[in-house]
Amino acid sequence: MIISSPNDYRAAAKRRLPPFLFHYIDGGAYEEYTLKHNVEDLSKIALRQRVLNDMSQLSLETQLFNETLSMPVALSPVGLTGMYARRGEVQAAMAADQKGIPFTMSTVSVCPIEEVAPKINRSMWFQLYVLKDRGFMKNALERAKAAGCSTLVFTVDMPVPGARYRDMHSGMSGKNAAMRRYLQSMTHPQWAWDVGLNGRPHDLGNISTYLGKPTGLEDYIGWLGNNFDPSISWKDLDWIREYWDGPMVIKGILDPEDAKDAVRFGADGIVVSNHGGRQLDGVLSSARALPPIADAVKGEIKILADSGIRNGLDIVRMLALGADICMLGRAFIYALAADGGAGVSNLLELLDKEIRVAMTLTGAKTIADINSDSLVTLDN
Repeated sequence: MIISSPNDYRAAAKRRLPPFLFHYIDGGAYEEYTLKHNVEDLSKIALRQRVLNDMSQLSLETQLFNETLSMPVALSPVGLTGMYARRGEVQAAMAADQKGIPFTMSTVSVCPIEEVAPKINRSMWFQLYVLKDRGFMKNALERAKAAGCSTLVFTVDMPVPGARYRDMHSGMSGKNAAMRRYLQSMTHPQWAWDVGLNGRPHDLGNISTYLGKPTGLEDYIGWLGNNFDPSISWKDLDWIREYWDGPMVIKGILDPEDAKDAVRFGADGIVVSNHGGRQLDGVLSSARALPPIADAVKGEIKILADSGIRNGLDIVRMLALGADICMLGRAFIYALAADGGAGVSNLLELLDKEIRVAMTLTGAKTIADINSDSLVTLDN
């Protein structure tokens, strides 16, 4: 298949992956209305075209948490990334490192922190949930710090798992799930060879390191379901601050009041995110939630955004709506599934080119120049 745009990778991933893995990354919660609106609302954002501005010195570089990023993008934490390509976290981290942007390690990654960190030159970010097992949280923070992780991304919109009906139909969970996954794998030989056989261990590396025993896919839903903590509150973040003294980003903010609370807490950043539409269906898309949040806290805290971003034009739109940088989840997983680290590298180059075109034709010479003035206000 010819890859001419970032969106081409989704079709390629669908062909290559067993259905249970494709639908796990592609799906959302309940009837998936928020998943759909994330993409649709962002695509409706109209940019203001400007011409004859001498754009020969255009720059995509930006500063965040004392790091220089080659473009305003970071790779989001995605659970089970190592099931989408052989040792997928390593491949994605290396592609991000070569491009000069951060890779964020998920709590529930296949590869452990200690396997990924030595393979890259820049420090990676680490994502953590609030879990009932505070011993695991303390252990994960200590190991992330020891591995040189620079920024903690603290996910707060999963006190309970979302109702993801696609997973029941696909074989990711539900009756006879293990047998269904095995049969699907046999009908996708390229994936079965690359990941199924040669990508082992199929383990939750960070959790296994802590527990001292293997934890595979069967343990994924069960362990997380038993450890999500619905009692989460701001006091839990105070506890985390005792073990983490680097930049801390709160992921899962959709309301201006919560954004203000993050500022009062002393967080370094927030991620305006609805978890890609995978938690509470019917909430605002990130594109609609972002402007009032930016109005409330812009300049007081760094604003990151995800959910619905599929191409470079979407990145420029999110920046114009108030984000400082964007995070990519599904987009890079599709590329990883289709062509491993090479796919992620190519995706990032495609995004780079698309951002440059959009900046050139909106008259933005630097990332800081992308703001509300880059937008056209429409009646609908």
